[in-house]
Amino acid sequence: MKLLVTGGAGFIGSAFVRQALTGGDVTALCNVDALTYAGNLENLASVLPDPRYRFERADIADAAAIENIFVSFAPDAVVHFAAESHVDRSILSPEPVIRTNLNGTFTLLEAARRHKTERFVHVSTDEVYGSIDEPHDADEGYPLKASSPYSASKAGSDLLALSYVTTYKMNVSVTRASNNYGPYQFPEKLIPLMIANALEGKSLPVYGDGMQIRDWLYVDDHCAAIDAVLRHGRAGEVYNIGGSRALPNIEVVKRILAATGRGEDLITYVKDRPGHDRRYAITSEKVEAETGWKPRVEFENGLARTVAWYRDNPQWIASVRSGAYRDFYEKNYSNR
Repeated sequence: MKLLVTGGAGFIGSAFVRQALTGGDVTALCNVDALTYAGNLENLASVLPDPRYRFERADIADAAAIENIFVSFAPDAVVHFAAESHVDRSILSPEPVIRTNLNGTFTLLEAARRHKTERFVHVSTDEVYGSIDEPHDADEGYPLKASSPYSASKAGSDLLALSYVTTYKMNVSVTRASNNYGPYQFPEKLIPLMIANALEGKSLPVYGDGMQIRDWLYVDDHCAAIDAVLRHGRAGEVYNIGGSRALPNIEVVKRILAATGRGEDLITYVKDRPGHDRRYAITSEKVEAETGWKPRVEFENGLARTVAWYRDNPQWIASVRSGAYRDFYEKNYSNR
């Protein structure tokens, strides 16, 4: 299988690329990434020598660039991760999420349609369901109620992707995952930011009262689920992917402090962000029943692994915070 992965230099995308190239049936993999602030090719140093791996620096909203890649690579399947994914950034500046998440997805779908690509998996988020009151969990038919420009752009791109099944008979599936965590995550999301700050003895900023509830999914489990949907998912279907471990944010922060040997006096409560959803909750029964996938990494084990990785890789944190990681592209990719 010739696999085109968009956003493969990001946190989840790079984990998927590393995992995909350990399998035996991926004959070639093309990673397309614009290398915006969270795209880090250092995350893929281990696959750089693999002759099956190819990198193309391109904006997914650039129709000419994407067309050239489809012509030269001729993928059998597309797994589409590329997105502007940070809620706070989308609130401060909505335009990039609309351009990348909506226009970029449209550009990819059109290229896949023209080239008769056999399979297309669009990777989305549980945030499209909005805040969900207890005791309910969202299944794939739950109403969409986006609360931020980010989640609205993802909901729109989900519907656009599914429309290509009805209108053009394309083999497209959509996945919606809960909050991911693990090694190599850019330190702006809750878990990596709190770990990095705790290790450095810095303040840990917590929005509002910290009682927002999120379901936590280890990144390798998420990637395994996407691979299962790629291979066994049905056209026109949505698949929720959750970790089955919901916790208040403040509980996660306190566990990180305990794991890093820091005191809770580092917690600083800050003004809540606009439109902050109170509770996300999804059921993964459908993907488990149809593909046989189940999450394997318990949260306690996954968090311990993640804390250990950040503790052992302070140079990675320093590199991404300073922007020095961009030198890796110039040294290893720019002349390939």
